[in-house]
Amino acid sequence: METALVIEDNQNNMILICDILEFNKYRVIQAETGMLGFEIANEKQPDFILLDIQLPDMNGINVLEKIRTNNNTSRIPVIAMTSYTMAGDKGKFLAAGCNGYIEKPIDPTLVIMQINQALGN
Repeated sequence: METALVIEDNQNNMILICDILEFNKYRVIQAETGMLGFEIANEKQPDFILLDIQLPDMNGINVLEKIRTNNNTSRIPVIAMTSYTMAGDKGKFLAAGCNGYIEKPIDPTLVIMQINQALGN
């Protein structure tokens, strides 16, 4: 069973994404802040990370930079999740090192498609 780390500060979004992942047979680890998410990623080595871009302690791009520059976490696929969508955002997040991009509100089918693409399934 593959393990997902979900870094999301909104409780409703966390519940929804965890339900989708668990329904699709993923083990889920949760983090409510960017720093906690990075620490968990470094310690637990999840198979992939779903990363909210707007977090209370640091923005998702900063979390992504920490993940990508750490030897223990640099190869973990990261999929950005955001409700803050402006023209060019998807390209910006992918250029920063994300393996996928999910717009909120979350569409369960698209979430699983993005995860499969990021994992090469």
